[in-house]
Amino acid sequence: MYTIFDLNMTKKINFTSLALKQIEKITKDGKNKKYFRITVQGGGCSGFKYKFSFDDKRDKNDLIFENVLIDASSLEVINGSTIDYKSEMIGNSFVINNPKASSSCGCGLSFSL
Repeated sequence: MYTIFDLNMTKKINFTSLALKQIEKITKDGKNKKYFRITVQGGGCSGFKYKFSFDDKRDKNDLIFENVLIDASSLEVINGSTIDYKSEMIGNSFVINNPKASSSCGCGLSFSL
């Protein structure tokens, strides 16, 4: 488990070694995939949903954790979370274990606070 802090050392996100290896593999191989972006958006069946994407540029309100980008408002919601990468029979995916989530949808991407 690796913990990455923001510049003020007040917010943190934990990454499993599997998640970091997968992020590094994808960002290293892709032309327009310099950064792995984590975003929290309104929507989904529980009120909020996680969005994982790749980007080649950083926005001015992004916080950077090595090669991971998170906007400031998303970081507020996922502060203290653990990012993992799971390989299952139905496929491979990034998963967030968010201690602030009071409930989540069966898909694992939608949650409520």
